Amino acid sequence: MDATDLIQWKYILASLVYTGIGLAIFVVSFVLLDMVTPKVAVWREICEKQNMALAVFLGAIAIGMAIIIASAIHG
Repeated sequence: MDATDLIQWKYILASLVYTGIGLAIFVVSFVLLDMVTPKVAVWREICEKQNMALAVFLGAIAIGMAIIIASAIHG
């Protein structure tokens, strides 16, 4: 048994493609979230004003979106 039997390149390629798709959807969803909340400058609130509550809230949204995207890709 050599290394080519252990590594099936189609599965590695599929993993990389699905990772790229998932990351793209994740970034688009964060941009949409930023556009939906025009009254709040999200990054300024977190970085300059150090709004910890908003940071925790966005972290929870990020985890939720990641779970939804992963389950949608996984099937």
